[in-house]
Amino acid sequence: MAKNPESPNPSLSESPGPSSSSARSNGAPASAADPRSARSAAAPGGGQALSPGASSKHTLSARKGQFLISPRRVPGMQAMGLQPLALNVIEDTLRSSPDIEVIDTVGPKNIIGVLADGMSESPGVLVARMTDQKATVLHQQAQGRLIVERDHPLTLGDSMPLQPMMVSWSAPTSGQSLDISVTVLGRDDAPVADAAVYLFGSMIPATGTTDARGQVNLSLFGETPQTIRGLYVKPKTDYWSFYQTDPDIRTDEPNVVGLRPLADWPALANFPQNQVYGWGQKAMRLDQLPNQYRGQGVRIAIIDSGAATSHEDLKKIRFGFDVINKKTNPDGWSDDTVSHGSHCAGIICGSDNAFGVRGFAPDAEVHACKLFPGGQFSQLIDALEYCIEKQIDVVNLSLGGAAPSEALEQQILRAKRAGIACIVAAGNSSGEVQYPASSPNVLAVAAIGRLGEFPQDSYHAQTLTQMVDANGFFSPKFTCFGPQIAVCAPGVAITSSVPGNNFAAWDGTSMATPHVTGLAALTLAHHPDFQNAFKARGPERVDRLFQIIKASSHPINLGDPSRTGFGLPDVLIAVGLQAPMGMPSGLIQRAFSGAAQPQMMSAQPGQSMMGMQTMSAGFAGPYGGFLPPYLGNLQQGLPYGYGFGRPGW
Repeated sequence: MAKNPESPNPSLSESPGPSSSSARSNGAPASAADPRSARSAAAPGGGQALSPGASSKHTLSARKGQFLISPRRVPGMQAMGLQPLALNVIEDTLRSSPDIEVIDTVGPKNIIGVLADGMSESPGVLVARMTDQKATVLHQQAQGRLIVERDHPLTLGDSMPLQPMMVSWSAPTSGQSLDISVTVLGRDDAPVADAAVYLFGSMIPATGTTDARGQVNLSLFGETPQTIRGLYVKPKTDYWSFYQTDPDIRTDEPNVVGLRPLADWPALANFPQNQVYGWGQKAMRLDQLPNQYRGQGVRIAIIDSGAATSHEDLKKIRFGFDVINKKTNPDGWSDDTVSHGSHCAGIICGSDNAFGVRGFAPDAEVHACKLFPGGQFSQLIDALEYCIEKQIDVVNLSLGGAAPSEALEQQILRAKRAGIACIVAAGNSSGEVQYPASSPNVLAVAAIGRLGEFPQDSYHAQTLTQMVDANGFFSPKFTCFGPQIAVCAPGVAITSSVPGNNFAAWDGTSMATPHVTGLAALTLAHHPDFQNAFKARGPERVDRLFQIIKASSHPINLGDPSRTGFGLPDVLIAVGLQAPMGMPSGLIQRAFSGAAQPQMMSAQPGQSMMGMQTMSAGFAGPYGGFLPPYLGNLQQGLPYGYGFGRPGW
């Protein structure tokens, strides 16, 4: 039976606590009610002695870490007579250890999963809780044949509020608070409830949510009305956001903010009763695609926060898997408490029903895999296993992690070998491309915006940079960038579906990625190549899809290719109705060579696949640039594609 990690058995600790000897100084066991034992007990870590009665209190400390453990499958091992360790043997060994708790096993559940990538051995990943010290020992004992790494949390790829310049996170230690009341009103001066309100001063910002009266009270310490730098209001649904730099704040009366309804914007006239194409979909020419091109026969998975099938635009989604609650409620995927997955789904497959926003592939078979809130790498591996077994064609991943994962990379590779194309958001940290978008086995998508597609007093205007091309396309402040970027797509002021039956305009590479996923589904369904030479599932099919998407793209000239890759994909070109136009022949050749983006062909032999070390227990795996000692000599002779930026392994 699994042990409770919050209450570990004291007999399994690494060494007796400092209270052991003092509690038994008279040869008798200490009593919790004995004040002498409480006073003499040293605090954890050698701190001050606890006061009487403190033995009944919980002293905060780190819980056991959660780790991914899997047999390493490095090309060349079998040639050296080193077979991957069997997962069942590893599991039996771990379960026999009293200080390791195996909490889950992720692996194939049927013959499709077992045979997905053509490997003779059954793959799989164990999820276990243990101390960092135990994980280090476990890795050392395996002598490089075992992946042992942290099970990192995942984050969604929507943008967070950008703070004004010179905001400090210093906290004043004294002084009066600045108390401010904000009232948010909508159409016909009706109060807007559940709107998030952010107030930025010179130090720690304040945030709150409006009540049924549309009112929220905020307090900041060490501020005056003159030091307030910005006021940001993010409505939950149906209105444009609002941002005011250097707001004229009053403390003696409520500060009223009037929001604009989405439907008041010219491009959304009579919305949602009048169905529209989003500006991003029109920029990719979806509105010019013949109506019979609807993604029929293609299976799409959206690994996110679920999909609210109660929404008029999402009712056709009939399949899914709640990975977070798989043991208690695996069918809970239609309960989207975050709204993020529903927003992505509306862009990809919003119904063609004379209501709301029409998606790219309304007739595709869509599966919603619920991973948020609380998703981790292990659960993403599990969701990809679902995709392998359901023979999904294209996966939307509007998410990212803090570090690369060798175990997850093995699963992404398995998915690719099974013919699954992963389209991944680059991230919104304004820095380097995050993982798994940085993997060479996926298609990484950056975000772009366009002038004139949002009100100037909305928060969307705060994402503007100086990088604007002749057509008004710009690279927003939040998007990640780097040589791994394959293409860019609209990701600023994107209107799509959210629960219950509402709509919201959001920013992020999360919003850009579904544009490319929808286009990928149309390409697989309708491009002649996938009815003939590349009809069979496999890695060649995935590579060909990525090549076509890149070759269909119109370059976005912002002076920095690392922000836009090959450019903005075009639906008509991607499905084969028009030939590629406007791209220099050299870029077309590179697109069909499998290069990630124009500036990056491939790494030198032995270069790190993802350019950074795997965050793990005491080691960095081969995907982070380091190989076990006995495999070091193979580095120069790894099969084509093992290096960074190449099309496959």
